[in-house]
Amino acid sequence: MRFNYPVIASFFGYLLLLNGFFMLTCLPFSLYYDQGDHVPIGWAAIVTVSSGFLLVFFTRNPKSKELKKRDGYLIVTLGWLIMSFFGTLPYLLSGTIPNITDAFFETVSGYSTTGATILYDIESVHKGILFWRSLTQWIGGMGIIVLTIAILPLLGIGGMQLFVAEAPGISPNKLQPRIKETAKRLWLIYIGLTAIETLLLWAGEMDFYDSINHAFTTTATGGFSTKNDNIAYFSSPFTQYVIILFMFLGGTNFTIIYLALHGEFEKAIKNEEFRFYAGFCLAIGLTVATGILIISNSPVEKAIRNGLFQVVSITTTTGYVTADYTAWSSFITVIFFILMFIGGCAGSTSGGVKIVRHVVLMKNSILEFKRQIHPTAVLPVRLNKQAVDRDITFTVLAFIMIYISIFALGSIIVSMMGVEFETALGSVAAALGNVGPGIGSVGPGSNYAHLPDQVKWLLSGLMILGRLELFTVLILFTPYFWRRQ
Repeated sequence: MRFNYPVIASFFGYLLLLNGFFMLTCLPFSLYYDQGDHVPIGWAAIVTVSSGFLLVFFTRNPKSKELKKRDGYLIVTLGWLIMSFFGTLPYLLSGTIPNITDAFFETVSGYSTTGATILYDIESVHKGILFWRSLTQWIGGMGIIVLTIAILPLLGIGGMQLFVAEAPGISPNKLQPRIKETAKRLWLIYIGLTAIETLLLWAGEMDFYDSINHAFTTTATGGFSTKNDNIAYFSSPFTQYVIILFMFLGGTNFTIIYLALHGEFEKAIKNEEFRFYAGFCLAIGLTVATGILIISNSPVEKAIRNGLFQVVSITTTTGYVTADYTAWSSFITVIFFILMFIGGCAGSTSGGVKIVRHVVLMKNSILEFKRQIHPTAVLPVRLNKQAVDRDITFTVLAFIMIYISIFALGSIIVSMMGVEFETALGSVAAALGNVGPGIGSVGPGSNYAHLPDQVKWLLSGLMILGRLELFTVLILFTPYFWRRQ
C-alpha cells in the first residue's frame, strides 16, 4: 500500500472533531449577545462533529499505525482543505456569507492567517460568527496539525512527519526530544501570549469581546478585526503599542521565546535571525516614520507609532492597519510592497519568505564574490557561528526562486482574468505571503469582495500554498510522489 489510508482518514476525523469543538466555543458569545446565530453555529458544529465521528468510527483498528513522510504531506495539505470546507458552514448556514466562493475565501484567509476579507460591514456581523472568524486565525496560527499531535497521543502514531510538513522551516527545531512534547510547549507559549494580550487590551479601551478577538488574531499574526476601521478604530496609543508588541512576538521564533522564558536571555538575544528581525523592523519603521513627518504635520510620537505599527504588521504578515499606507507616498507604498516578501522568523506564526532565508541568501551571495577570487577555498555560510549545510543553502535558494516564480506567474494569471495589474501584483503578493492588505484596489482601505470568483479561488489556493511554505503542497503535484515504492 502506497499510503496508509485508514490512518489518514482517521486523522481527518480527529481534525473535524476538533474543528467542531472549536465551533461550539462560539456558542457562549452567541447566547450572551442573543443575536440568533446560535442555531446555525450549533448545526455547523453538529455536522462537523458527526462527520469526524463517522470517519474515526469506520477507520478504527487499522492494520498498521505507521505514518511515512508521504502520508504526512498528504494529511497536512488535504487536512487544510477539509478544515476550510467545513469551516465555511457557520458563514453559509447563518447567511452571513451565502456565496460558497466568498465563504471559502474568508475561511481559508482565516485558517491561513492571511486576513484578506470580502466583508464590507464587519460590525454588522453577529458576534458568534465574528468570534468564529477570529478563532479560525487562532487555530491556523500555530497549526491545527500541531495541536492534534499535542493533545491526541491516543492515536499512537509518530508525529515528526506531520510537524515537519506543518511547520517546514529550515530545520525542525525541537525544544524537547519528543515531538509531542515540543508541540505541547509551543501551544502553551501560544496560549500564554494570547491570554496576556487579552488582559492588557481589556485593561485599555477594549471590552472583553474585542480584547479576546484581537488577541486571537494578533498572536496568530492574522489581522482579522471586529471593526470596519480595523485598529484605526482604537485611538489609544496604549492599545496600539500593546498590539505592536504582540505582533512582534508573534513573528518571533517561538524557540527564542522559550529560551527567554527559561532565563537564557543571552542566548536568545544573540540569535542572528532575531537580531536581524528586530533591527530590520526598527530601522524600516523609523524610515517610514521619517517619511510620514516629511509629507504631513503629524506629531512625532504618532508618526513613529504609525510607522512602527504598519511595518511590524506587514513584516510579520499580520495585516492590521491604523492608516492607509498607500496614501502616504509612492515611495512608502513601494517599501510596503517589498515588506510583503520579508516575513517574520522561522518557527513563528507569520507567513512570507521568513527572515532566516533572507539572511542565508544574503550571506551566500556575499560569499559568492569571495569564491570567485578563491575558487578552491571552503567558505560555508554560517548562521549563529554554525556552518549551514550546503543542502540547506540549496533548499533556501530553491524556495526563494520558486516563491518568486509563483508570484510572477500568479500575477500574470490574475491580470489575464481582468484585474488591473497593480491590484494583481498586490493581491498575489498578499495572498502568497499571508499578509492580507495589498496595494491597488485591495489596499488597506478596501477589500477583496470586488474580485472575480475565479480570482478568489486562485488566491485561496495561494494562501494555503504560502501557509504551508510551498514544498508541502507542490510535492503532491509531482509524479514521483504518487509512484509506488
